[in-house]
Amino acid sequence: MASVSITHLVLFIASLLVAASVAGVLTDEVGRLSEAINDQGLDASQDVRTDIEIISDSGSSASIYDPGTQNITIYVKNTGSQQLVASADGMDVLVDGEYQTTVNVTVLDDTTWDTNDVARVRIYRPGGLSTGDHRIKVIVNGDEEVFEFNR
Repeated sequence: MASVSITHLVLFIASLLVAASVAGVLTDEVGRLSEAINDQGLDASQDVRTDIEIISDSGSSASIYDPGTQNITIYVKNTGSQQLVASADGMDVLVDGEYQTTVNVTVLDDTTWDTNDVARVRIYRPGGLSTGDHRIKVIVNGDEEVFEFNR
């Protein structure tokens, strides 16, 4: 009779140890999952608050491309609710599907690219730009804008 009680006691202690181990692992995993969801929420919030518009005139190709300097110049307005990074590191620029590495960004009339400020984006195209239809894609914090023009 005493052996049955001791066996039950040993099994009870073993089940408590297993339950405590499982609870510790689950608590740690729930904490990691919570941090991941929080980080993802912050990224989504930044994407939602970012909005840009290309405000250049596509009908005026002479003011967009300068064959003498081989520069494409477009104007991008920050229409979102947060300040953006006004540098080539803060945006991706593609011209006719090709990633551009020689990009210069200058904010007009200010030092920071706040809401409603306009930035001049100059893209150097060595070798020039052929005549015909062209497409520029600007990506800032996940927000994409496409600008099409004819040279």
